[in-house]
Amino acid sequence: MDTTETTVESTEEVLRSERIAGGILYKVLNTFDMVAIFIAIVLFITNSPGIAAAGPVAYIYLVAGFLTFLIPGAIVTGQLGRMFPKEGSIYVWTNKAFGPFWGFFAGFCAWWPGIFVVVVCGSLVSTFISELGSLFGLSILTQPWQLGLVILVVTAISFGLSAVRFRAAQNLVNIMFVLYGAAILLIGIGGAVWLLAGHPGFTDMAFNGGGWAITFGSSGNFTIFGFVILALLGIEVPLNMGVEVTSERAVTRYLIWGPIVVMVAYLITTFGIMTAVPAACPHVTATCPSAYVNSDPQTNVWAMVDVVRNGFGPAGLVLAVIVDLIMIGFGLYASIVYNYSFGRLLFVSGLDRRLPPVMSKVNAARVPWVAVLVQSIIVAVIAIAVYMIIPYIAGTNPANLANLMYYILFASITVIWCFSMIFQFIDIIVIRYKYHETFKDVRLAPDWVFYLCSVLGLLASGVGLYATVSAPWVPSLIDAQGWDIWIAAIVVVSLIAAATIYFIGHVRIKDDVTDEQAIATAIGSAEKA
Repeated sequence: MDTTETTVESTEEVLRSERIAGGILYKVLNTFDMVAIFIAIVLFITNSPGIAAAGPVAYIYLVAGFLTFLIPGAIVTGQLGRMFPKEGSIYVWTNKAFGPFWGFFAGFCAWWPGIFVVVVCGSLVSTFISELGSLFGLSILTQPWQLGLVILVVTAISFGLSAVRFRAAQNLVNIMFVLYGAAILLIGIGGAVWLLAGHPGFTDMAFNGGGWAITFGSSGNFTIFGFVILALLGIEVPLNMGVEVTSERAVTRYLIWGPIVVMVAYLITTFGIMTAVPAACPHVTATCPSAYVNSDPQTNVWAMVDVVRNGFGPAGLVLAVIVDLIMIGFGLYASIVYNYSFGRLLFVSGLDRRLPPVMSKVNAARVPWVAVLVQSIIVAVIAIAVYMIIPYIAGTNPANLANLMYYILFASITVIWCFSMIFQFIDIIVIRYKYHETFKDVRLAPDWVFYLCSVLGLLASGVGLYATVSAPWVPSLIDAQGWDIWIAAIVVVSLIAAATIYFIGHVRIKDDVTDEQAIATAIGSAEKA
């Protein structure tokens, strides 16, 4: 491994962060830690209701996503991570392939969506707290401002736990990972028990029933493929902490076990929802409470809780409460992982002076606390704007507007994050040519495998982008034209901001700053470099 790094570094200008990050941060992450981080980043089973609502064709989209995006992405990530086991993943890889501007640009496209996902994590906590209340006939957290308040609390907790000693934070993350896995198993078992009890599944799985057909247009189901790509994004994120991994084996193993867990989990949770949750509720029944009448319960974010409640009969309520509490914990678990893993991108940009040097500061536990704090402040500003201000000044239904903004932001981050993955699938080919001998010495598979992965990944990313903008995810709240305009505006403004930040940072770079001064600035033992 040392030979590889020396060979690469001797043939190309090396970022300062590549040289010194490993001397600032501690190596703490083993295989289990990396799998737990991967699951927190990629596996949001709250996506399963949206996928399952498409009917049987959802399985086609899931398998297509696994084969064309998840698996190729894991193979490419493994090779790039093996060649450049540095802090910052795609930021470093694209810098090697295309230079500093595109490295920063790709890093921004990978980082910016993480901010919005922390907002999503807070909203999930609010959603499952509300669902917990509904299990006992209570109606709580029904107003957008209340949801915004929960997001602020979750963000504050996330910041606090992301800034403590990394090993302590990771131990907590690992516990939540195990509980999350148990909840996923309960959801799958709930669907199986429902069938074994003699109940028919709520989704018609017959091949001649029309549910397997792929349809296009504003009312078609093809947009679900974009949602599937969203559900699989983040493959490379654990390697944002590349220098904090204890061994190369931990990297290759997480890229094997992580995708396996993700594939199994999405399949069994989709199965559970299709099987044990009604696709429609025209009137009140045992599985359709009065609150569900005239709605589609399979599309509810909390549908997995309904699987357990319906599937386990008399024990269903108790187990549903347990799953609901675990899902509340999952929101916290994911927000912590997103905060500390994406904060590393700001940290390395601070070391390289692409961002202000203060971004590189670490605390006594050698955790980049300023980067995490800045992210948390941005999340708080977005939450206040989206849930506590805009819904009450726009002159429309606050709850509907907050819901619409949630989906618009979610779709926008899908587009931006897909851009970063497009870079990654191109990086692997460019790096193979630029560092051919090194690539050959450490390659994980024959060259043709990487070419195939690149082509499949690029096609899947492109199709995912098209599917995302081809039809709104909430057609009852916005038309296709309005949907596309909002997404385009957010994406364009975000990308312009990325380029602007880079050029401002480039002008401010001081060539006379030594590595020793940069380290002193980061650990706080010297004057500002």
